[in-house]
Amino acid sequence: METPTPAKVFIVEDSASIRARLTDLLGDIDGLQIVGEAETPIDAIDGILKSRPAWVVLDFQLRGGTGVDVLRAVHPTAPDIMFVVLTNHPTAQYRRLCLGAGASWFFDKSTEFTKIKDVILGGSVVKQ
Repeated sequence: METPTPAKVFIVEDSASIRARLTDLLGDIDGLQIVGEAETPIDAIDGILKSRPAWVVLDFQLRGGTGVDVLRAVHPTAPDIMFVVLTNHPTAQYRRLCLGAGASWFFDKSTEFTKIKDVILGGSVVKQ
């Protein structure tokens, strides 16, 4: 029997402590592999395009830019990647901007952090 290929996740977050929380949250999902991390839009774009993950967990506010910069650079060439925006700036304006640029979900870090796991588990890519 062939072992299934793990679903890949890339984390884009400029806070080391939040990246560690995300790794802890997602690290126990069977069939999921965290394939990279980035703190800046440039590093995120490069890492995502090289690793081609199924999922990207994306902060809105990054060092040197925003998650929208990442979405605009990656989504047109890789529309199959699922982007989950996680932010401390959950305004309606930012939600529309992110969803319009290709994000599939938009969550508030302070109240919806664990929803990321639910979304990935509920996706067709990973089942636990």
